[in-house]
Amino acid sequence: MSAFSIPLSGLAASSSSLNVIADNLANLNTDGYKDQSLTFGSVFNEVQGTSGNGDPIQIGSGVQTESTVSNFANGSVNSTGISSNMALQGNGFFVVQGNNSTEYTRNGAFTVNSQGQIADAQGNLVMGFPAVNGVIQTSSVLAPITVTDSSVFPANATTNFQMTTNLNADSTAGTVYSAPMTVYDSLGNAHNLTINYTNTGANAWTYQVTIPGADVGAPGAPVQLATGNLTFGTNGALTNPVGTIPGIAINGLTDGAANMNVTWNLNGAGGAPTLTQEAASSATTASTQDGYSAGSLTGYSILPNGTVQGTFSNNQTLVLGQVAIASFANNQGLTQVSGGDYQASFASGTPIIGQAGIGGNGTITGGAVEGSNVNLSTEFANMIVAQQGYEANAKVLTTLDQVSQATLQVIQ
Repeated sequence: MSAFSIPLSGLAASSSSLNVIADNLANLNTDGYKDQSLTFGSVFNEVQGTSGNGDPIQIGSGVQTESTVSNFANGSVNSTGISSNMALQGNGFFVVQGNNSTEYTRNGAFTVNSQGQIADAQGNLVMGFPAVNGVIQTSSVLAPITVTDSSVFPANATTNFQMTTNLNADSTAGTVYSAPMTVYDSLGNAHNLTINYTNTGANAWTYQVTIPGADVGAPGAPVQLATGNLTFGTNGALTNPVGTIPGIAINGLTDGAANMNVTWNLNGAGGAPTLTQEAASSATTASTQDGYSAGSLTGYSILPNGTVQGTFSNNQTLVLGQVAIASFANNQGLTQVSGGDYQASFASGTPIIGQAGIGGNGTITGGAVEGSNVNLSTEFANMIVAQQGYEANAKVLTTLDQVSQATLQVIQ
């Protein structure tokens, strides 16, 4: 009897549904895994005739699997504290490059390989936009994201410094107050300047900037770099000089660094003078300068737009690259491969490579991974439905067998 094929198709469909459910449950704790489900369609082979009013008479021939549907909704964000881990929330996929192909994944449980490149568990390299001197090159060809410990942040010579200092208005003539200021040369070596303030009368002081003689090839007494007069108003505000004291030259450094030309900024935010004279103890409460020594990479973090920002031992930060995000016109058309990765297909369309948070792409949470979006209770409910479908089709098959046996007995 051809009718046997109908319950058999139902058994096959139910079995396939159970397989998908089992796979979902097996991957309940797989990072980045997307829940799947099957869709079914009835089978009609041919029209067996028409009714009196011309309507077709059709008897179904069973069921078939029409498609596999992936649920690309976000999974939960689980913090790991591992810098190389990334959780993508929203549309898109990470781009990973293997030996022979480019793949796409939502599993951001990345590590760092022996070459300092961010990679997945299969060894595929995470791809992104390279950075040149801290500037992202979005027009460049994608390249592996590298966070090697050998990265060095070059030194930067000081060109400006600022000090927040109060000189005691009750000081008598001849009173001296000294404050240190550290600056850096082009090689990253530190030099300790000293600013000596000497009271010369009411609302009047002189300043003298010196450097240790040994730093400029003159062993012995400190060498004077700059000197001048300071005048304060009756409210304690600096009236002269105004703005800056430029041209503090440091030449002939014994370490071979380039000559320096430093400017002393006398105004802070909003233009308020940072050098005052009030009836309080002379003190320097803050100082800043724009130079720094060379630094080595001490860590890195992933920003929401995928920027990989390195932190160096000289307290400086530098952009090391930016993780690329791929999007597709039809996510359902992607072909799954082992490891939770996907490959582009004709149905998915060509990948559009972009940046996180731009053009509809999702954002990235660094130091975290996206968990599976499998819903345990939903899968158990689906399992019951698939089980009942299987049992029902098995019962139909048993019934057909009994009918066949009865028919054979009549013939005998």
